[in-house]
Amino acid sequence: MKLRNILIALSVFLLFFGTARVHAQQIKENSGLPPKATEKPFEETICDTTLTDRYRYMEKLGDPEVTAWLKAQSTYARTMLDRIPGRNELIKKMRDFDSRKSAKIYNLAITDNDRYFYLKQTPSDETGKLYYRNGYTGTETLLFDPSTYNHKKDAHYTIGRIAPSDDGATVALTVYPDGSENATLLIVDTDSGKWYPEAINRSRFASPSWLPDGRSFLYNRLEPSGAAGTGPQYASKVWLHRIGTDPSNDREIFSSTLNTELGINPENIPLASYDKESGMLFAFVSNVDRRLQVYYAPAAELQQKTISWKSLFKPEDDIHDFAITDKELYLYTPKNAPGFRVLKTPLQNPDPNTAKVVIPEFRDAKLTGFVLTSEGIYYKLSRNGVQEELYHQDYGSYLSSKVTLPFKAGTISLSSKGFRFPEIWTVLTGWNRDYRRFRFDKTSFTFFDETLSSPARYPEYENLVVEELMVPSHDGVAMPLSLIYRKGLEKNANNPVLLYGYGAYGNSVTPFFSPFMLLWTLKGGIFAVPHVRGGGELGYRWHTAGMKTTKANTWKDAISGAEYLVKNGYSSPERIAINGASAGGIMVGRAFTERPDLFAAAIPQVGAMNPLRGETTANGPVNVPEFGTMKIPEECKALIAMDPYLHLRDGVNYPAALVTGGINDPRVIAWQPAKFAARMQAATASGKPVLLFTDFEAGHGMGNAKTKNFETLADVLSFGLWQTGHPEFQK
Repeated sequence: MKLRNILIALSVFLLFFGTARVHAQQIKENSGLPPKATEKPFEETICDTTLTDRYRYMEKLGDPEVTAWLKAQSTYARTMLDRIPGRNELIKKMRDFDSRKSAKIYNLAITDNDRYFYLKQTPSDETGKLYYRNGYTGTETLLFDPSTYNHKKDAHYTIGRIAPSDDGATVALTVYPDGSENATLLIVDTDSGKWYPEAINRSRFASPSWLPDGRSFLYNRLEPSGAAGTGPQYASKVWLHRIGTDPSNDREIFSSTLNTELGINPENIPLASYDKESGMLFAFVSNVDRRLQVYYAPAAELQQKTISWKSLFKPEDDIHDFAITDKELYLYTPKNAPGFRVLKTPLQNPDPNTAKVVIPEFRDAKLTGFVLTSEGIYYKLSRNGVQEELYHQDYGSYLSSKVTLPFKAGTISLSSKGFRFPEIWTVLTGWNRDYRRFRFDKTSFTFFDETLSSPARYPEYENLVVEELMVPSHDGVAMPLSLIYRKGLEKNANNPVLLYGYGAYGNSVTPFFSPFMLLWTLKGGIFAVPHVRGGGELGYRWHTAGMKTTKANTWKDAISGAEYLVKNGYSSPERIAINGASAGGIMVGRAFTERPDLFAAAIPQVGAMNPLRGETTANGPVNVPEFGTMKIPEECKALIAMDPYLHLRDGVNYPAALVTGGINDPRVIAWQPAKFAARMQAATASGKPVLLFTDFEAGHGMGNAKTKNFETLADVLSFGLWQTGHPEFQK
């Protein structure tokens, strides 16, 4: 069973209107702006650099002055966005697309005895409901509708994690309100629909892992209150819970305070799981670092007073994932193989340093994942992060065979029940291909379509062109660039471009199908994805070449992607909007603060816009492995260099901006986009709008209801099309 899933991975034309006309219109409309934020300069010296933070006071989100300013800005932004012609038509088209599937099914979990648990959303549902069925063709039964959960009045709840016991008799699940991710863990008996009395709060990182008795599980829980000066994630613990009992009597299993001999950093997140194949317990010390820190012990030690945890992997072992049989560990690693390879070591005496190579590194492709089945190993190879292939290899053999897929896939997701079972499922998709789920039968070499979601047709996108390019970046390094547009598009300076990217944590922006996002192409635009460094598209070195002290490559790659489009006649600076979310805010913010002349609009969503100060937030310490720390001089200087807020300068003709945040966001605190928007409003000389919308009923985007998701994307697309001059979106 692969265990990476329990870890913290801490996811739019001006043809007839001149630029001067749009600019004059914006100056007129901006006359009704709410007051700019008051500047209260705070000066400090950090790593030998004197900095002036004019809006430090906004970090007190509960201050009445800050709250009033955020609400005034949000009211104005909402008014401006709602008045953009064409926005409502986008939402109408999204609802049309949504109605074409009678059911969308996701978050699937299959037990050993073939019980299917999943979230299902129909066109009338705002969020997914929990269902189960016996086997793929079984009759489905509704288990839980989150709209009926009224723990807090006026809150809107979403289901998070689903964890059925091995026999599917019982399910543990988490629910949380209004995007806060402040989850409560609930437990239900599958057959009777009976709910157990306990509701375990503070379960944001719960990841329940069932023990063999099917009556108890391991889970993470936040502490009631952190120590002075610490955040709510500080010193969380792993507990053992028996269903039907009071959680206050749960036994502490793994934590920084219990296991002092292990020297666990209390700022990291402890997790634990039981593996039925090996009978072992595995404990994880987690942050955003992909290099695993894992301990293990026989599950029998749960009967003892204390568990003698032994070190399995240290970060320096560079193990990014592993899978287990009854006797062996299969290790996924980039150590001495930046394109990744798979190694094997005995479970009883594991040693990554003497592990044998099972699947070697490939020179022209990245090994992106693998699963174990009773019929061997299946693994994926990615070409430039935009095309994946499937291979099979027998146990004990070093020969692999390519498996011909039902269609060419940009992205493949693999799943199996483990090494004792023959089943393997693939979910295939591409920029212009909807998601399809297949079960592969090795005996007949046949793929059986077992797509759970209802089929739908999108004739609007049948003639999309996909160009996969390798373009030179600022330092001569070739970068993948994906371009998606309608067939027959003429290359010229008037084509609107939505440049969308991320570039962090080694996460790859692989091809995905979104009929909603593709509305940009339906309006005659180009959807462009620069696969910037900091992501993992070209392997481990692609990630490390865009983190900490090399982070500048992330936004310089994005700039190079935009420059390529201009130089090669696809578009022009007046027609390019740049968009990214979360850590992608760094890419967006630094790209346009470095090259304000290259973009017509910037749209950072819930973005990390002040990363130098990120370390002071609750979610900041676990992100240090990716972005660095103020405590190390060279990393501190890199944090200053990557900080969009600190690079805004007075009197610069900045592009228009739509900056968003969520007041309940536990990942990027809402004052980061707020400070950035306040500073940009004061600094820009272009007269173009700088809108700040802080959603007081949402967080980082997880858990948003369907309508909110449609409205949020419509804001992005309509603002981008407005600012890039599309005639349908001019006021």
